[in-house]
Amino acid sequence: MSNESATIVQKLWNFCNVLRDDGVSYGDYVEQLTYLLFLKLADEQSKLPTNTSTKIPAGLDWESLTKESGAALENQYVKTLRELSKEKGLLGVIFRKSQNRIQTPAHLQRLIKLIDAENWSAMDADIKGTIYEGLLQKNAEDTKSGAGQYFTPRPLIKAIVAVMQPKPMKTICDPACGTGGFFLAAHEYISENYGITMPWEQKDFLRFHTFAGTDIVDNVVRLCVMNLYLHGIDGEESPIKTNDSLGKDPGDRYDIVLTNPPFGSKSSVTITTDGEKRSSTSHTYERDDFWATTSNKQFNFLQHIKTILKEDGRAAVVLPDNVLFERGAGETIRRQLLKLFDVHTLLRLPTGIFYAQGVKANVLFFDKRPAREEPWTQKLWIYDLRTNKRFTLKTNPLRESDLQDFVNVYNPENRHKRVETERFHAFSYEELTKREHANLDIFWLKEDSLEDIADLPTPDILAAEITQNLQTALKLFQNIQTELGKNT
Repeated sequence: MSNESATIVQKLWNFCNVLRDDGVSYGDYVEQLTYLLFLKLADEQSKLPTNTSTKIPAGLDWESLTKESGAALENQYVKTLRELSKEKGLLGVIFRKSQNRIQTPAHLQRLIKLIDAENWSAMDADIKGTIYEGLLQKNAEDTKSGAGQYFTPRPLIKAIVAVMQPKPMKTICDPACGTGGFFLAAHEYISENYGITMPWEQKDFLRFHTFAGTDIVDNVVRLCVMNLYLHGIDGEESPIKTNDSLGKDPGDRYDIVLTNPPFGSKSSVTITTDGEKRSSTSHTYERDDFWATTSNKQFNFLQHIKTILKEDGRAAVVLPDNVLFERGAGETIRRQLLKLFDVHTLLRLPTGIFYAQGVKANVLFFDKRPAREEPWTQKLWIYDLRTNKRFTLKTNPLRESDLQDFVNVYNPENRHKRVETERFHAFSYEELTKREHANLDIFWLKEDSLEDIADLPTPDILAAEITQNLQTALKLFQNIQTELGKNT
């Protein structure tokens, strides 16, 4: 983060600490910034030499707020949010269901003055976006708010995008997009690698047609849309929808899918192929395009992703460990995926990098191929970034340099010419399918003995890892019990 960005982030965040005394949470504060930043940017753009037409109706714009104070300001702000929520397109998405969470007019006026003091249009998209990303990251660090559930570590996202190498005129989808981290990294990659030589058609496609995302939480969608807007990704209609991605096959197909679906064992509703929602105790999605019916969210997202990929489309998806070894529907899905898709790379992630402590996760890379009799997966290359790796969110966070070796050995220029290393091994299709239940939870490195107690993870991380292991063991026993019940 540049000094300019860091200074503005800290200035805005310090004011958030004042608002917390009024009961305004981190999430609510970032949400209010979303509204006000959008209004300020629209106002600045309308005054640029290009005289860009504002999307904000008269009387609901930035000037209508800056000229008021006290109770009149509060009333004007409430009116602005209410009326803009009725607008169509991207504007309506940003202000949908918006409410004023700042109950003290003096504090609202102070925040407006802080934003008004900056010339946001004079900043490039990277600076504006970095400021907003910095606020979102501070929001995610407030683990009690649960914000971290949709915040994927940015170094991990950048490494995934670096090996996927997105190109102009290719569509990119994230069916669990959160605040849009994968979109921003892909946009940055394309801009840096092709920006100078891109003709206007490609620039237009990048801005308006490249990205498509879905998230089930309306507030998160709002944050994502604003995040994209600050990075120069726009459109008359929002590229991000509020919806349950797993509900049905959307019909659209994409060149690339990049996603970190929410971790959790259950879905809250049953949704059938006709799209009808029904309350149910089974908590499953019954879809004709799925290989197996299961209540496991991650398996359902994996099946959804294989559906929405174009032929020769590519996917990178963050998944918890249980997806690698869970029996029953899990085995069915793994075997189908290995046979019908080219499942070529698995990155085993270390613990301590997510805001939910103790999470054991991986990144699975696979490509969609046309139908044929022979299995498409030839070799699964596994990179172990977990064994003997210790990370924490504050004292030893994951950095881009920690993933550079993975990016190098992945060999994105030609992944068919790879070389095994201590942490990077290949396993043939025959080896994988002969393993009991097609278990992909493969490791070969051994943990070094921890001679110094100072090397141990902190107690909260240890407790979280123990809890995670116990939950995984319980899930396995439940699966065995279910299988035994079927055989009696």
